[in-house]
Amino acid sequence: MRKKIRYVSALASTAVLTIPLLVAAQFTPTPAGANLPGGSIMNIIANIMTWILGLVGFIGVIGFAIAGILYLTAAGDEDRISQAKRAMSYSIIGVIVAIVGVVILKAAQSMLGAQGQF
Repeated sequence: MRKKIRYVSALASTAVLTIPLLVAAQFTPTPAGANLPGGSIMNIIANIMTWILGLVGFIGVIGFAIAGILYLTAAGDEDRISQAKRAMSYSIIGVIVAIVGVVILKAAQSMLGAQGQF
């Protein structure tokens, strides 16, 4: 039974991957009068990643503020202080991930020769 499942999944994967080749799918540029946005895949991905990384950074800064409030309102309770410290470290890690993501995205754009909007 497992051999049949593997065979069918391999056949389905092969079919899905070769369909564009069989139909000779080609890229056609956007017609001039279509009023559709034009852009390369790299620019679209860069815009999406910039938006997501901005959102992660914003959430990280909000988390940092909430962690500070938790720390201030702990009133000497060791459990709440450790919870606030843990939340603060997680929010700092989130902000660092967002900054590193922007740096990696910018480096990938410069390596691939894309013109970014930074």
